[in-house]
Amino acid sequence: MKITINNQSYDVAEGQTILQACQTAGIRIPTLCFLKDVSTNASCGICVVEVKGARSLLRSCITKVTEGMEITTHNERIATARRINTELLLANHPQDCLGCDRNQNCELQTITYEMGITDKRFVRTRKEVLKKDVSSLSLVRDPEKCILCGRCVAVCRDVQTVRAIDFAERGVKTHIATYLDMPMGSVACTNCGQCALVCPTGAITEKSSVSEVWEAIHNPAKTVIVQTAPAIRVGIGEAMGMTAGSLVTGQMVAGLRRLGFSKVFDTNFTADLTIIEEGNELLKRIKTGGKLPMITSCSPGWIKFIEHFFPASLGHLSTCKSPQQMFGAVAKTYYAEKTGLDPRNIVVVSVMPCTAKKYEAKRPEMDGAFEYWKDKLSLTGNDRFFDVDAVLTTRELSRMFRETGVDFSHLPVEEFDNPLGTSTGAAVIFGATGGVMEAALRTAYEVYTGKTLSDINFRAVRGMEGIREAEVDLDGTKIMVAVAHTLKNARILLEQIEKGESPYAFIEVMTCPGGCLGGGGQPIPTNAEVRKFRADSIYYEDAHKGLRKSHENPEILYLYEHFLKEPLGHLSHHLLHTTYTERGY
Repeated sequence: MKITINNQSYDVAEGQTILQACQTAGIRIPTLCFLKDVSTNASCGICVVEVKGARSLLRSCITKVTEGMEITTHNERIATARRINTELLLANHPQDCLGCDRNQNCELQTITYEMGITDKRFVRTRKEVLKKDVSSLSLVRDPEKCILCGRCVAVCRDVQTVRAIDFAERGVKTHIATYLDMPMGSVACTNCGQCALVCPTGAITEKSSVSEVWEAIHNPAKTVIVQTAPAIRVGIGEAMGMTAGSLVTGQMVAGLRRLGFSKVFDTNFTADLTIIEEGNELLKRIKTGGKLPMITSCSPGWIKFIEHFFPASLGHLSTCKSPQQMFGAVAKTYYAEKTGLDPRNIVVVSVMPCTAKKYEAKRPEMDGAFEYWKDKLSLTGNDRFFDVDAVLTTRELSRMFRETGVDFSHLPVEEFDNPLGTSTGAAVIFGATGGVMEAALRTAYEVYTGKTLSDINFRAVRGMEGIREAEVDLDGTKIMVAVAHTLKNARILLEQIEKGESPYAFIEVMTCPGGCLGGGGQPIPTNAEVRKFRADSIYYEDAHKGLRKSHENPEILYLYEHFLKEPLGHLSHHLLHTTYTERGY
């Protein structure tokens, strides 16, 4: 259909909104509450335009185009309305930009600057000061900074189907609340952080561990080692001002050394270890008639989701810890023994794309290394320590780099330290949806059949389109597998299981859209286009790795030979496997 925008004629698709039509035409309209494919709350009024014949200005994010529509996107009337609507949002908004995590990356701040607003014109309408909620181990909610855009509500409700937060009350008392206004740490929140990722201000942020990590680094009595998840190498460059999906593995390693970490290791090492344990667990279930489908257990947001909403299905979960937690356990046992370090003086820091990893590290059962050493060192309950001490998001690491003046463009390419730094391409792809599945299939096929794969690329399980499925032929034994990202898709698969209708033997679930590369701790903005760039870089690194199968990692083979002895063995059981909790809503 034909429409006119700013006196220029355009052909646009039927069913588009004015905002979509303008974007297609290369015309920018400012927005705050709109979030593509997620939220069309239309609450902020920043995107208003003038349409000939309409009595009032229309919100472009929800108004559909019609044949012959004549649209104006900028004039004095529109500019005044946008400015007033922005000023109304600022009336209740605190003026603490300098101390805000979102300073210089805040959509409200950007729009305020673009409109030339330099002070608050309207009087605060909210009389009481809303308290900051720091009860969660992963997230901080500051309702004073909330502009009621509804993005967090939409992503929690429609993308994750968790509904941990929603609008409460009306009028000037309207606010975003949890159930019965309970603390965030007490409700059925999965800690996924997608709410923080889509928040246009600093109303929801990750709970920072930066000060804790600096304190450890500056303590001469501590050996502070760091592990980095696969998704970090395609996210941290972006956070430092490089293009989306920039692959900066070597520069990242160099940068971490310059921050003062004693050793820089790769979570990919224990991703390979996870595949060995998880693959053998799957094969054991297939051969012995164990509970199927078996479901991956690497994503802590997904784990908390099933504990809350589908506790009857917990037996389907793999008992394997995530690579993060396996690393902590191995670092404070095997590595401690190998280097002669007291495990109590080892500080394990993780850099993760995921806010839920902060919660996972503090789960009470994640103390395998302490249990290993308890009798050997005559430890008491007062000596208890966790396998992983602190978790940084990609965004937190970028702040540390900026604080110390690390310039990525001038960093050399350096290698991870050993023995916990050797990994395969199979581990790298853990960062993308379908990566855990593909890595597991590469190993499971060759272990089960004793044959070498002619093509190790299981492309059928790659992609970000809802639920992916594939049939895998294990030398005559055919199994169906499925991959799901977002908790909405996970819910679909779990409902199948509980109805007894699941055709699958093995399921991968990732909490966040696109998997870990779209995690709640990744650079902002993170959208479909950005996630694709990151995924492309992940698969590029896999394709150029010398080793691409987890069971061929020589350091993993050495670890089993000299420490763990065998997959699913006694020591593996105590250090690398875990239990789950029935939580309910």
